Amino acid sequence: MRVTVRLFARLRDVVGAGELARDVTSGASVGTLWRQLVVDYPGLAGYERSISSAVNADYAQRDHVLREGDEVAFLPPVSGG
Repeated sequence: MRVTVRLFARLRDVVGAGELARDVTSGASVGTLWRQLVVDYPGLAGYERSISSAVNADYAQRDHVLREGDEVAFLPPVSGG
């Protein structure tokens, strides 16, 4: 099944794109998708513990099971003041 991945800030810089279309197996979770991205883009590995994720604009845990057509966003921590 196909999902859309949106990447922001430093994550977008590592991948070189803000949006990707990815094929995942039925029953794949947000965590599964993240691990697949790390295999293809090893520079993402250092962000694993600090990113947030959302599915269809709602924050989601890593065990959230994906469905066909979902939009998954990975967001790095935000700093500022």
